[in-house]
Amino acid sequence: MKRLLHAAITCLMMALPAFGEEVPVVIELFTSQGCSSCPPTDEMMHALAQRDDVIALSLHVDYWDYIGWKDEFADPRNAKRQRGYARTAGRRSVYTPEMIVNGVSDIVGAKPMEVATEIERHKGNTPRISLDLQRVGDNVTISAQAIREVAGTFNVHLLRYQPQREARITRGENAGKTIHYVNVTQDWQLLDTWDGRKPLTLNVAAPGKWPVVVIVQETEFGPILGAARLR
Repeated sequence: MKRLLHAAITCLMMALPAFGEEVPVVIELFTSQGCSSCPPTDEMMHALAQRDDVIALSLHVDYWDYIGWKDEFADPRNAKRQRGYARTAGRRSVYTPEMIVNGVSDIVGAKPMEVATEIERHKGNTPRISLDLQRVGDNVTISAQAIREVAGTFNVHLLRYQPQREARITRGENAGKTIHYVNVTQDWQLLDTWDGRKPLTLNVAAPGKWPVVVIVQETEFGPILGAARLR
């Protein structure tokens, strides 16, 4: 089974290369160091993190901490975000591992071919906004503009992520494992709301070396209209 998963992950990375300046597809993985089902999906994220047409984000949740191991990367806001997706989709519960693709597609567990299909489907959508990021020193300028008619209210999020993190787990369901994680999110914040009628410009302090991601998403927990990254 592990060999089959590894082969599928390799195909996910090699069979679907990125071309041009496409709008990246955002994949949010809700995961936990205390979840025995999560490591295969955490491994799959390594392949996704290498793609320029994907922004792969690992959001560690804290609701499994009670079973013997406290996830040191967890943030209660990640679980809150996951519950927001569940409410929007009419689900009563949350679970790990769960992938949300571009704010709308829900994938449970490590399913490389299903993830690949969803990436291609979302890449085929006509962009609705243009989003540009420029870094000057410790500041980032965000410029957004509707390129098709949009209606509603949109949340503009900014976050950072650490490209590589390691955890040596000594208790709980994954006791004895050393797991390497990619793109572990931190400092997630809601910057502003925007109706898309006029161009938006924001100047935000973003000191430090970690990559910056900006996401424009329909409220509440709807489709992601645009995303951009500064590495």
